[in-house]
Amino acid sequence: MTIIVSVKIHDGVVMAADSATTFYLNDVPGQIYLNANKIVNLYKGLPIGVMTCGRGGIGQASIATLLKDLRGKLGERGGDAAFDPQDYTMAEVADRVREFFVQRAEAAGFDAFLKLRICGYSAGRPSPEVWEVMLKDGEAPAPACIQQEIDIGPRWDGEYDAMDRIIFGLGTNFVGALVKLGHSEEQAAKLKDDLFPALVESLILPAAPIQDAIALARYMVETTMGFIRFSVTRTKTVGGPIEIAAITKHEGFRWVERKHFFPQALNQ
Repeated sequence: MTIIVSVKIHDGVVMAADSATTFYLNDVPGQIYLNANKIVNLYKGLPIGVMTCGRGGIGQASIATLLKDLRGKLGERGGDAAFDPQDYTMAEVADRVREFFVQRAEAAGFDAFLKLRICGYSAGRPSPEVWEVMLKDGEAPAPACIQQEIDIGPRWDGEYDAMDRIIFGLGTNFVGALVKLGHSEEQAAKLKDDLFPALVESLILPAAPIQDAIALARYMVETTMGFIRFSVTRTKTVGGPIEIAAITKHEGFRWVERKHFFPQALNQ
């Protein structure tokens, strides 16, 4: 599992993620590595980024490597996946991502869960959008726009519970806990719906500076990592270095915080 966070404001969208990736043995969490790459600039020079959660690879390739393979195809003149960098939409980009990963999944017999969150600007547009592509149980529904240009606020995925408790005021398993106490699912769901408006917390304003969106994204990842680390009962599926990127209209995709497998002195 993992934690990925996007924070969308008027000035852009911030992407943040941990670096843990879990390999399963007979559907049980086995080896956990803490240096996976989960954020990729999908097209060099364009304000488009992708984050991933779920399975860390398809076949013999990691999701990060596959995203970079796709990046090469998107910029390939005359290629099937290529698009015009001067005239494209985020919907078109999401379709390209889905097509590419469906092909790779079918070739490898992949039927596990994978989610790809695509953040960025359509050509010439003033505000970003956030889209998601999902593969699950051998199915791949059409890409979904989870935040249109007018939408604002944080979104998180992977390990939900810490942020659900802080922002929604209710744990992820609230309904299940009430059912165990004797409530019907309908009663429990209605109570959750009734409580939500009174408990939900807004953490950022639409006009906030991009630096504050970066700070919020980092806080959300750090808090989830701490929650999982200190929980006595939870598998330690979140951790490692935090990576953060910001996408804005004029600066495009920029790394804010990034790990490297070579000395920092060489990253100049």
